[in-house]
Amino acid sequence: MSFHLRAARYGGQVAASARRARLSLATVVFVALAGATSVLACPVCFGAEETSMVDGAKLGVVVMLAITLAVQGAFLGFFLYLRKRATRIADVELDTEWSELQGASRTS
Repeated sequence: MSFHLRAARYGGQVAASARRARLSLATVVFVALAGATSVLACPVCFGAEETSMVDGAKLGVVVMLAITLAVQGAFLGFFLYLRKRATRIADVELDTEWSELQGASRTS
């Protein structure tokens, strides 16, 4: 198949892809230029006074952070426990093997 035939066959796909990219870029530019910050933010987040709603949102964030840190701490504690247990088992196996070797050398 010649180059021209392949270019003609895939040219429609490239043009459609370029159109979608231009449309996406135009949408982003329009939203950035037309949307002011006061329009994009809700009254609770943008320039609101300290109300009970804002205090509740702050408390919610603190609680979610605390739960996340607690779960991560539990994972860390579990893996440290596994490491300590593996080390202890390896030491017991090493001591057992060493004492077997010492007993074998005394009888020889």
